[in-house]
Amino acid sequence: MFKAMLIKEFLLVSRDKHALAALFIMPAVFILIMSLALKDVFNEEKALIEYAVVDHDNSLESYAIISKLRANKLMNEHNISESYGKPKEEGVQFIVVIPKGFKNQFSQSDANNSALQIEVASDIGQSHLMLFKTQILSSVMQTRLDAVNLAQEMQHARQGKGSSYQKISFDEKKMMKVHYAALEEGEKPTSTQQSVPSWIVFGLFFVIIPMSTIFISERKQNTLMRLSTMNVSLPVLFGGKIIPYMLINQLQVWVMIAVGMFVVPLFGAAPLTIGGDLSALFAVSIALSLSAIGLSILIATVVDSVEQATTIGGIINILLGAIGGIMVPKFVMPEFMREFANVSPMSWGLEGFLDVFLRRGTLNDVLYEVTGLLLFGLVSLLLAAVVFNYKIRRVA
Repeated sequence: MFKAMLIKEFLLVSRDKHALAALFIMPAVFILIMSLALKDVFNEEKALIEYAVVDHDNSLESYAIISKLRANKLMNEHNISESYGKPKEEGVQFIVVIPKGFKNQFSQSDANNSALQIEVASDIGQSHLMLFKTQILSSVMQTRLDAVNLAQEMQHARQGKGSSYQKISFDEKKMMKVHYAALEEGEKPTSTQQSVPSWIVFGLFFVIIPMSTIFISERKQNTLMRLSTMNVSLPVLFGGKIIPYMLINQLQVWVMIAVGMFVVPLFGAAPLTIGGDLSALFAVSIALSLSAIGLSILIATVVDSVEQATTIGGIINILLGAIGGIMVPKFVMPEFMREFANVSPMSWGLEGFLDVFLRRGTLNDVLYEVTGLLLFGLVSLLLAAVVFNYKIRRVA
């Protein structure tokens, strides 16, 4: 009897190919994606920081700083024009602006001190910022020490005559000023502003499971077949499913925003603030919702059972999240993975929400992401309509 039970279970498991795929293929793909996304974090040979320098001083001292930064293997320099934009627009994490008069930092006159200006992308983590500041401070202090040593040599050469260089204190606040792009002076991004957008995006795509379950149940009960015989058009049929779930998605968005604004502070974390336009927030959330619903309907029309929809939908959600920067921030990914992240609609949604919450974005700032999400949703719905019509005609 026990042998028969074992045979039965093995047969049942072997027939459920989608469950087997979830057990073996998904972890393998997940390992591949996460390993590629994090490979530079543990690679001492690879640059972790993308930066650019704008030199308004054009002095020997500013050139010395730039040379030391270029020699640092942790960092990769990009060339930008003097009419630069925000770090995100320039494709870098940091922009170092060397102001005119910077060389006065290396003289005895503290009154003429002119600090480096560091423009930081708003979605950069504190660990990356601290690493970059450390490299900048190291370069500045080494340059200052070189200047002091040179002054001492000149003093000895002049046989005791005074030098214009004196002891200089290393005060970080005088050396550099850090400013986050799109934020007010002295304002810093919070963990809430970075985490809430990620999980809003991830949560919206879980509409795949309930929506596909109901769609497949209706198909098996011939409800959809009866509706099609009653001359209910496909746009009306799909529209009847899109609108309710879109409203549910919008409720999800505002519930999660409310949690970030009112619940999270009760536990000691910083509250969520909406820095950008509400119109941009509405546009991103609606476009993201259509993208998630379109994918849900496509999966529901392709698969044959609720179990398959649940398994495949869950796998796709996790993989899109891993690729799109939900689970691993894109700023720690290697360049090819940051480019590859654009295949995931979650990446577009995340960037759109970050534009609103972190970068004080307007509707114009999120048009690219909104357009991409709308196209993804519409293409998914078009493919779903083709598959659905094919299956209806085959049954008929």
